[in-house]
Amino acid sequence: MKPESVRIDKWLWSVRVYKTRSLASAACRSGKVKIDDIEVKPSREVKLGDIVVVTINPQFKRTLKVLKLLDNRVSAKLVPDYAVELTPQEEYDKHKLHNELNWERRDRGVGRPTKKQRRDIDSLKDGE
Repeated sequence: MKPESVRIDKWLWSVRVYKTRSLASAACRSGKVKIDDIEVKPSREVKLGDIVVVTINPQFKRTLKVLKLLDNRVSAKLVPDYAVELTPQEEYDKHKLHNELNWERRDRGVGRPTKKQRRDIDSLKDGE
């Protein structure tokens, strides 16, 4: 049985954009989910053909087109049957670069940073 309409938070959870439905609802409430350039509430119904833009972090916006409606979460292999990824490659490149630049690495067994090391790390992050 195919549903006639599905809530946006449930659809985002079902196609694995968010790990939990409550995270999807929180993203909708905080204005990170848009349909047709309009911020939506978690209760907004999704229709076939809608373009959904999800802001993951300030640097990355993921764009999806609704192909089918579904009630339950599907495996990652089946997601392309329900949503088409319209996100340009530049967004992925920007997201990858952001993750690489913000990576902190400490050798295994070194332990937590000292107060001085923490200050040095913070000053590097702030660009001072």
